[in-house]
Amino acid sequence: MHHGTIHLVGAGPGDPDLLTLRAARLIAEARTIVHDGLVDAAILALASPDARLISVAKRRSHHTMPQDDINALLVAEALAGRDVVRLKGGDPFVFGRGGEELEAARAAGVRCEVTPGISAATGAAAAAGIALTHRDAASVLTFVAGQCKGLSDQDWTGLAGKGRTLVIYMGVKTAAQIAEKLMADGLAPDMPLAVIENACRPEMRVLRGPLAALPDMVERHAVISPALIVIGDVTAREDSVLATLALEAAA
Repeated sequence: MHHGTIHLVGAGPGDPDLLTLRAARLIAEARTIVHDGLVDAAILALASPDARLISVAKRRSHHTMPQDDINALLVAEALAGRDVVRLKGGDPFVFGRGGEELEAARAAGVRCEVTPGISAATGAAAAAGIALTHRDAASVLTFVAGQCKGLSDQDWTGLAGKGRTLVIYMGVKTAAQIAEKLMADGLAPDMPLAVIENACRPEMRVLRGPLAALPDMVERHAVISPALIVIGDVTAREDSVLATLALEAAA
């Protein structure tokens, strides 16, 4: 029996114009698209009107479908002879659990192809005018997940500070714990940071302040996901601040 192919496709940080050519083609040609909650509606609108769209959106404390069930769904579609596009915000292999889905496909003997996407971190930072590895401010870049089991037990010592940039995914709900954790590990309370909400979308916001003010900033401005926290001197450079002012003026 002919098996279908699972396509793990990165949808980028939000703007349809930032899709790769391959991603745009696969979306337009797909008959079945399994997508997460971070894929912008404008990207889903590129799908054929006849395409079957299946949402497996994950939200804090509520998953429409557990990851094991998502894996099983993708494999079942392929084993039934149907090609399926698994569409993920950002890049499938950067906190997108694409690796788990690839492993599930291989274990079932199903062909799986990966189409990379612009990661949320690089897309958001670029849109905010933040050079994550500006040679005058940072030569080390680290990505961490701010919403995971055992957060308080993880050792983040040395991940942020002079010459370093730390990008935190999924950190909105745990902003207070993140700030407390980093300061307890020795990071200065006045270390500059930026919170980038809805990156590369018309409603994008960039908020700036010191590390100690992070919890209040998130609460006062009612920041919601998708949002990234960027910590380091790169967020306080004049060029990135001017980019933020330009975005706010255009809003």
